[in-house]
Amino acid sequence: MLLTADVGNTNIKLGLFDGDTLVYKLRVATHSGKTSDEFAVDLFTFFQIYEISAQSVTASIISSVVPKVTQPLREAIQIVTGVKSLVVGPGLKTGMTLKIDHPETLGGDIVCGCVGAYEKYGGPLIMIFMGTATVIAYVDDHFTYHGGTIAPGVGISLDALTQNGALLPSVDLRAPKSVIGTNTIDCIRSGIMHGSACMLDGMIDKFIAECGKDCRIIATGGLAPQVIGSCAHTIAFEENIILYGLNSIYQRNRKN
Repeated sequence: MLLTADVGNTNIKLGLFDGDTLVYKLRVATHSGKTSDEFAVDLFTFFQIYEISAQSVTASIISSVVPKVTQPLREAIQIVTGVKSLVVGPGLKTGMTLKIDHPETLGGDIVCGCVGAYEKYGGPLIMIFMGTATVIAYVDDHFTYHGGTIAPGVGISLDALTQNGALLPSVDLRAPKSVIGTNTIDCIRSGIMHGSACMLDGMIDKFIAECGKDCRIIATGGLAPQVIGSCAHTIAFEENIILYGLNSIYQRNRKN
Protein backbone atom coordinates (compact mmCIF):
# COMPACT_ATOMS: atom_id res chain seq x y z
CA MET A 1 0.00 0.00 0.00
CA LEU A 2 0.97 3.63 -0.51
CA LEU A 3 1.13 5.97 2.50
CA THR A 4 0.35 9.58 1.61
CA ALA A 5 0.87 12.55 3.93
CA ASP A 6 -0.47 16.08 3.42
CA VAL A 7 1.27 18.40 5.91
CA GLY A 8 -0.64 21.65 6.35
CA ASN A 9 -0.15 24.53 8.74
CA THR A 10 -2.96 23.30 10.99
CA ASN A 11 -3.29 19.56 10.37
CA ILE A 12 -1.48 16.59 8.89
CA LYS A 13 -3.71 14.25 6.87
CA LEU A 14 -2.50 10.71 6.37
CA GLY A 15 -4.01 8.36 3.83
CA LEU A 16 -3.37 4.74 2.86
CA PHE A 17 -4.07 3.73 -0.73
CA ASP A 18 -4.57 0.26 -2.13
CA GLY A 19 -4.16 1.04 -5.82
CA ASP A 20 -6.47 3.97 -6.50
CA THR A 21 -8.68 3.29 -3.47
CA LEU A 22 -8.25 5.32 -0.29
CA VAL A 23 -8.77 2.69 2.39
CA TYR A 24 -7.74 4.48 5.60
CA LYS A 25 -7.19 8.09 6.63
CA LEU A 26 -6.23 10.00 9.75
CA ARG A 27 -5.94 13.66 10.71
CA VAL A 28 -3.56 14.87 13.44
CA ALA A 29 -2.61 18.37 14.56
CA THR A 30 0.55 19.88 13.07
CA HIS A 31 3.20 20.58 15.70
CA SER A 32 6.44 21.86 14.21
CA GLY A 33 8.37 21.03 17.37
CA LYS A 34 7.72 17.28 17.24
CA THR A 35 10.63 14.92 16.85
CA SER A 36 10.79 11.99 14.45
CA ASP A 37 10.23 9.64 17.39
CA GLU A 38 7.03 11.47 18.38
CA PHE A 39 5.73 11.32 14.81
CA ALA A 40 6.65 7.63 14.76
CA VAL A 41 4.44 7.07 17.82
CA ASP A 42 1.54 8.83 16.05
CA LEU A 43 2.04 6.72 12.95
CA PHE A 44 2.41 3.49 14.91
CA THR A 45 -0.81 4.29 16.82
CA PHE A 46 -2.60 4.90 13.51
CA PHE A 47 -1.58 1.43 12.32
CA GLN A 48 -2.54 -0.15 15.64
CA ILE A 49 -6.02 1.44 15.70
CA TYR A 50 -6.87 0.10 12.24
CA GLU A 51 -4.93 -3.14 12.67
CA ILE A 52 -2.69 -2.36 9.73
CA SER A 53 0.62 -4.13 9.30
CA ALA A 54 3.45 -1.62 8.83
CA GLN A 55 5.01 -4.11 6.42
CA SER A 56 2.02 -3.66 4.10
CA VAL A 57 3.25 -0.14 3.30
CA THR A 58 5.54 -0.41 0.31
CA ALA A 59 5.88 3.27 -0.64
CA SER A 60 5.24 6.75 0.68
CA ILE A 61 4.89 10.33 -0.60
CA ILE A 62 4.67 13.61 1.31
CA SER A 63 3.38 17.07 0.46
CA SER A 64 4.36 19.67 3.04
CA VAL A 65 4.04 23.42 3.53
CA VAL A 66 5.77 23.22 6.92
CA PRO A 67 9.50 22.62 6.27
CA LYS A 68 10.26 21.96 9.96
CA VAL A 69 7.90 18.97 9.90
CA THR A 70 8.94 17.43 6.57
CA GLN A 71 12.17 15.72 7.60
CA PRO A 72 11.04 14.46 11.04
CA LEU A 73 7.90 13.01 9.46
CA ARG A 74 9.91 11.43 6.66
CA GLU A 75 12.23 9.85 9.24
CA ALA A 76 9.25 8.63 11.28
CA ILE A 77 7.72 6.93 8.25
CA GLN A 78 11.01 5.16 7.58
CA ILE A 79 11.30 4.12 11.25
CA VAL A 80 7.82 2.55 11.29
CA THR A 81 7.51 1.16 7.75
CA GLY A 82 11.08 0.92 6.48
CA VAL A 83 10.30 2.90 3.30
CA LYS A 84 11.80 6.19 2.12
CA SER A 85 9.25 8.85 1.19
CA LEU A 86 9.16 10.93 -1.96
CA VAL A 87 8.58 14.62 -1.23
CA VAL A 88 6.56 16.74 -3.67
CA GLY A 89 8.78 19.47 -5.09
CA PRO A 90 10.99 20.38 -8.03
CA GLY A 91 12.12 17.30 -9.90
CA LEU A 92 8.98 15.20 -9.45
CA LYS A 93 6.74 14.65 -12.45
CA THR A 94 3.17 15.85 -11.86
CA GLY A 95 1.79 15.92 -15.40
CA MET A 96 0.78 19.56 -14.84
CA THR A 97 2.52 22.48 -16.57
CA LEU A 98 3.17 25.45 -14.26
CA LYS A 99 2.77 28.71 -16.18
CA ILE A 100 3.66 31.05 -13.33
CA ASP A 101 6.57 33.12 -12.08
CA HIS A 102 8.92 31.04 -9.92
CA PRO A 103 7.19 27.62 -10.17
CA GLU A 104 9.47 26.27 -7.44
CA THR A 105 7.63 28.42 -4.88
CA LEU A 106 4.21 26.85 -5.44
CA GLY A 107 3.01 24.91 -2.40
CA GLY A 108 2.92 21.14 -2.70
CA ASP A 109 -0.65 21.05 -1.40
CA ILE A 110 -1.80 23.33 -4.23
CA VAL A 111 -0.01 21.17 -6.79
CA CYS A 112 -1.51 17.96 -5.41
CA GLY A 113 -5.02 19.36 -5.06
CA CYS A 114 -5.03 20.64 -8.62
CA VAL A 115 -3.62 17.36 -9.96
CA GLY A 116 -6.23 15.37 -8.04
CA ALA A 117 -9.06 17.62 -9.23
CA TYR A 118 -7.94 17.54 -12.87
CA GLU A 119 -7.61 13.76 -12.81
CA LYS A 120 -11.21 13.48 -11.60
CA TYR A 121 -12.97 16.39 -13.31
CA GLY A 122 -10.77 17.49 -16.19
CA GLY A 123 -10.44 21.17 -17.05
CA PRO A 124 -10.79 24.04 -17.13
CA LEU A 125 -11.27 24.15 -13.37
CA ILE A 126 -11.18 26.50 -10.43
CA MET A 127 -9.77 24.84 -7.33
CA ILE A 128 -10.49 26.36 -3.91
CA PHE A 129 -8.42 25.48 -0.83
CA MET A 130 -9.97 26.59 2.45
CA GLY A 131 -7.36 26.12 5.13
CA THR A 132 -5.22 28.55 7.11
CA ALA A 133 -5.36 30.65 3.93
CA THR A 134 -8.05 30.61 1.27
CA VAL A 135 -6.36 29.87 -2.05
CA ILE A 136 -8.18 29.94 -5.38
CA ALA A 137 -6.34 28.47 -8.37
CA TYR A 138 -7.04 28.12 -12.09
CA VAL A 139 -6.09 25.15 -14.28
CA ASP A 140 -6.99 25.19 -17.98
CA ASP A 141 -8.22 22.36 -20.19
CA HIS A 142 -4.63 21.53 -21.24
CA PHE A 143 -3.61 20.72 -17.64
CA THR A 144 -1.73 24.01 -17.26
CA TYR A 145 -1.70 25.85 -13.94
CA HIS A 146 -1.99 29.61 -14.46
CA GLY A 147 -1.92 30.92 -10.88
CA GLY A 148 -4.60 32.30 -8.61
CA THR A 149 -5.23 34.31 -5.46
CA ILE A 150 -4.43 34.03 -1.75
CA ALA A 151 -6.67 35.52 0.94
CA PRO A 152 -6.86 35.17 4.73
CA GLY A 153 -8.56 31.95 5.76
CA VAL A 154 -11.92 31.91 7.52
CA GLY A 155 -10.35 31.10 10.89
CA ILE A 156 -7.72 33.82 10.57
CA SER A 157 -10.39 36.37 9.65
CA LEU A 158 -12.43 35.46 12.73
CA ASP A 159 -9.37 35.58 15.00
CA ALA A 160 -8.34 38.99 13.67
CA LEU A 161 -11.84 40.34 14.24
CA THR A 162 -12.36 39.05 17.76
CA GLN A 163 -8.80 39.70 18.97
CA ASN A 164 -8.89 43.31 17.84
CA GLY A 165 -12.49 44.07 18.84
CA ALA A 166 -12.59 44.27 22.62
CA LEU A 167 -16.35 43.73 22.82
CA LEU A 168 -16.60 41.08 20.09
CA PRO A 169 -16.78 37.45 21.33
CA SER A 170 -15.27 34.47 19.57
CA VAL A 171 -17.91 32.23 17.97
CA ASP A 172 -18.14 28.80 16.41
CA LEU A 173 -17.88 28.86 12.65
CA ARG A 174 -21.28 28.01 11.22
CA ALA A 175 -23.53 30.02 8.95
CA PRO A 176 -26.57 31.59 10.65
CA LYS A 177 -30.01 31.02 9.19
CA SER A 178 -30.36 34.67 8.22
CA VAL A 179 -27.86 37.01 6.60
CA ILE A 180 -29.19 39.87 8.73
CA GLY A 181 -28.19 38.99 12.28
CA THR A 182 -30.27 40.07 15.24
CA ASN A 183 -27.55 39.60 17.88
CA THR A 184 -23.79 40.08 18.02
CA ILE A 185 -22.92 36.39 17.67
CA ASP A 186 -25.10 35.87 14.60
CA CYS A 187 -23.84 39.13 13.10
CA ILE A 188 -20.26 37.88 13.40
CA ARG A 189 -21.20 34.49 11.99
CA SER A 190 -22.96 36.14 9.05
CA GLY A 191 -20.08 38.48 8.33
CA ILE A 192 -17.50 35.70 8.42
CA MET A 193 -19.41 32.85 6.76
CA HIS A 194 -21.70 34.66 4.31
CA GLY A 195 -18.97 37.21 3.69
CA SER A 196 -16.56 34.40 2.76
CA ALA A 197 -19.20 32.91 0.44
CA CYS A 198 -19.69 36.28 -1.27
CA MET A 199 -15.93 36.62 -1.68
CA LEU A 200 -15.76 33.20 -3.33
CA ASP A 201 -18.68 33.97 -5.64
CA GLY A 202 -17.14 37.31 -6.63
CA MET A 203 -13.70 35.83 -7.25
CA ILE A 204 -15.15 32.94 -9.25
CA ASP A 205 -17.00 35.46 -11.46
CA LYS A 206 -13.75 37.36 -12.02
CA PHE A 207 -11.80 34.17 -12.78
CA ILE A 208 -14.39 33.07 -15.36
CA ALA A 209 -14.48 36.53 -16.94
CA GLU A 210 -10.67 36.64 -17.17
CA CYS A 211 -10.17 33.14 -18.59
CA GLY A 212 -13.24 33.40 -20.81
CA LYS A 213 -14.42 29.85 -20.13
CA ASP A 214 -16.96 28.10 -17.94
CA CYS A 215 -15.12 26.13 -15.28
CA ARG A 216 -15.75 23.22 -12.98
CA ILE A 217 -15.41 24.49 -9.42
CA ILE A 218 -14.06 22.27 -6.64
CA ALA A 219 -13.33 23.07 -3.00
CA THR A 220 -11.46 21.32 -0.23
CA GLY A 221 -10.64 22.10 3.38
CA GLY A 222 -12.31 21.64 6.75
CA LEU A 223 -14.54 24.73 6.59
CA ALA A 224 -15.41 24.45 2.90
CA PRO A 225 -18.77 22.65 3.35
CA GLN A 226 -20.15 25.36 5.65
CA VAL A 227 -19.09 28.18 3.31
CA ILE A 228 -19.85 26.79 -0.14
CA GLY A 229 -23.40 25.95 0.94
CA SER A 230 -24.03 29.69 0.97
CA CYS A 231 -22.45 30.31 -2.45
CA ALA A 232 -24.49 31.08 -5.56
CA HIS A 233 -22.15 28.98 -7.72
CA THR A 234 -22.31 25.20 -7.71
CA ILE A 235 -19.14 24.02 -6.01
CA ALA A 236 -18.21 20.36 -5.51
CA PHE A 237 -16.65 19.47 -2.16
CA GLU A 238 -13.74 17.00 -2.24
CA GLU A 239 -12.43 16.30 1.25
CA ASN A 240 -9.49 14.10 0.19
CA ILE A 241 -8.54 15.57 -3.17
CA ILE A 242 -4.97 16.38 -2.06
CA LEU A 243 -4.42 12.77 -0.98
CA TYR A 244 -5.70 11.57 -4.36
CA GLY A 245 -3.35 14.00 -6.05
CA LEU A 246 -0.46 12.58 -4.02
CA ASN A 247 -1.41 9.09 -5.16
CA SER A 248 -1.49 10.22 -8.78
CA ILE A 249 1.89 11.96 -8.54
CA TYR A 250 3.43 8.90 -6.91
CA GLN A 251 2.18 6.70 -9.76
CA ARG A 252 3.87 9.03 -12.26
CA ASN A 253 7.17 8.78 -10.42
CA ARG A 254 7.27 5.18 -9.22
CA LYS A 255 10.22 3.09 -10.29
CA ASN A 256 9.52 0.09 -12.47
